[in-house]
Amino acid sequence: MSLLFSKYTLGSPKGGLELSNRIVVAPMCQYSSADGAATDWHLMHWGNLLNSGAGLFIIEATGVLPEARITPVCLGLWDERTEAALKDKLTRARALAPAVPVFIQLSHAGRKGSSASPWHGGQLIDEGAGGWQASAPSAVPQLPNEKPPRAFTPDEIQDLIQAFVIAAQRAERIGIDGVELHGAHGYLLHQFLSPIANHRTDQYGGSFENRIRLVIELFTAVRAAYQGVLGIRLSACDWVEGGWTPEETAELALRLKSLGCNYVHVSSGGVSHLQKIAIGPNYQVSFAKLVKEKSGLPTMAVGLITDPHQAEAILQAGDADLIALARAFLYKPRWAWEAAAALQGEVTASSQYWRCLPREAQAVFGAVRIGQR
Repeated sequence: MSLLFSKYTLGSPKGGLELSNRIVVAPMCQYSSADGAATDWHLMHWGNLLNSGAGLFIIEATGVLPEARITPVCLGLWDERTEAALKDKLTRARALAPAVPVFIQLSHAGRKGSSASPWHGGQLIDEGAGGWQASAPSAVPQLPNEKPPRAFTPDEIQDLIQAFVIAAQRAERIGIDGVELHGAHGYLLHQFLSPIANHRTDQYGGSFENRIRLVIELFTAVRAAYQGVLGIRLSACDWVEGGWTPEETAELALRLKSLGCNYVHVSSGGVSHLQKIAIGPNYQVSFAKLVKEKSGLPTMAVGLITDPHQAEAILQAGDADLIALARAFLYKPRWAWEAAAALQGEVTASSQYWRCLPREAQAVFGAVRIGQR
């Protein structure tokens, strides 16, 4: 039997959340909000991916404050207006697709904030042109030619933690099934973890214990206020000498497990323009394996996993528990259907779609699922 198409349960204080398979649509920024509010683009995008056949869908990096966004057009969840917009679009998208658990990735961009959309160059935007003063652990810019960010004060760190707590509570009110804290790709939580970006000399910088302090305090606060599945995405390696390491990632994951963490989504890179990533198929799987072995937490492997048999082999080897794909789903929104046909698995599909497959492949929908939405 295919492990990729076997059920998997993620625990939480509310009890287990069962996924119909181990395929995850990873969070992908769409740069398509209206001052943080979800738009019709999100309605279309979410409805499409909720029809993908994946067992779990994670909404893109979502700013917990206006200044937490990467760009002025990034999604947000910081007030009643952004909460109402997200709820409206997600409720409508869910009505057009099979029942699929939905998580949201809560984020603060830190020194990567106030940037232009990728297709507009991705560079920092001046305050006079619609940008804002970015904040970070230290006044160290992402690129040498950029304006330095402003360093967080200890009091502002406590306000930041509270912003994540409130956003998680908003997500719970909306009916979202889980929260993923964004501690990867060079954004704020990763900036605190990495000595590349964190040059602080107070209790939040210097030693490993100090650099992980914000993540520990933030996770503890969110876990106390939020009862759904709670996980974290981490960059396991900075790919730069003297940066954050896979071993530190595994140790942090072990500590988060004791605080009630339910999974770790294992990625890498993003904090330094000097990174030398050894990119290729499965290039981050070894990190997921290490975190899983050292912490005992469920892990999601991600990064250039594009073939169903490749995904199956990762699970069969015990290197990860779930397989996350991002851009592969943009290119092939029905990737999971093809995987089901290749691995003799089953997916749920809207009745309007299931007839598209050749007769020999229609078994992937199963007699029980045909005609259901």
